[in-house]
Amino acid sequence: MATILEHPASPPEVDTRPVRAARRGPARRTTYVVVGLSALLLFAFAARVLLGDFTYTVSDFFRILFGDELASVPGARYILMEEKLPRAVLAVLVGVSFGLGGAIFQTTLRNPLASPDIIGVSFGASACAVIAIVVVGLSDSWVALSAVGGAIVVSVIVRLVAGQDNGYRLVLVGIGLAAALQSVVQYVFTRADEYDMQKVLLWLVGSVSRANWEMIRVIALVLVVLVPLTAWLASSLRITELGSDTAAGLGVPAIRGDLLLLLAVVLVAVGVAGAGPVAFVSFLAGPIARALNRGRTTLLGAALVGAVIVLAADYVADYLILDINFPVGVVTGAFGAPFLLWLLATGRTGRRA
Repeated sequence: MATILEHPASPPEVDTRPVRAARRGPARRTTYVVVGLSALLLFAFAARVLLGDFTYTVSDFFRILFGDELASVPGARYILMEEKLPRAVLAVLVGVSFGLGGAIFQTTLRNPLASPDIIGVSFGASACAVIAIVVVGLSDSWVALSAVGGAIVVSVIVRLVAGQDNGYRLVLVGIGLAAALQSVVQYVFTRADEYDMQKVLLWLVGSVSRANWEMIRVIALVLVVLVPLTAWLASSLRITELGSDTAAGLGVPAIRGDLLLLLAVVLVAVGVAGAGPVAFVSFLAGPIARALNRGRTTLLGAALVGAVIVLAADYVADYLILDINFPVGVVTGAFGAPFLLWLLATGRTGRRA
């Protein structure tokens, strides 16, 4: 008798529509956040370029941009092309550098206080830049390279001393090192002559008033290389957020997170090289972007928030505070310090936060 082989029953089909819908929701939210922040950045850029002591219409802006001088306004082309526009472009580049670098620090180290402002990276860049200006007498390009080198050295020292601890030990080591570097800066500042004092003050406070097209080309070229590389390494950022042990168990090597942190240090150093240590931009951009995205990390959102903060703060510092032109770092510091106090007062600084 022939044996009849019964085929096993096929497994029931699983309805995956709820899973797909759950994934589409956060993705849609992220898209809305990025589009909204892009529109806000465009508005802030237009306000910074077109408004102020000398106002331009949109048609005037494009006429001057493509080489046509306005006969009715003497010096209109110089004011736009050598003052307003490079300052706005530099503010965007610096804001992107700070916002992106700060968000990577806070996300990878899983600590909202692990910002380059707090753990001494910005102070390291500033100290080396001040020494290069006052002691060595280097030019702007070499000062910028010194700032990048200082940021990298300080970040390595903080990491080595703090070990694998990403909590309060890391923050306290960074604060201690920042205090030591601040003492060095103050000593060097007392040895500076009157001309160097003004340059040093711009570095210490943070300002985009030194903007020129040569500096912008260099920073833009560096960002063209760093941003895509950061995006590639950050593809596993959500797994890295779970911790080094969990990430290694899921197939993400620890070296990937270390390289991402190194890129974040270089990004922040590039921002410091362009405008000095603009206070609290890297500290504010990440949390604001996460809040807009309902607690989910978005590096692109953080970069856009950083650019909007620097642009808006520069406009406020230049035109809306009395009749004095303040450096942009004065305004960002005034807004960032209360936010830091709020984080500390509400206890949102531990691993659970």
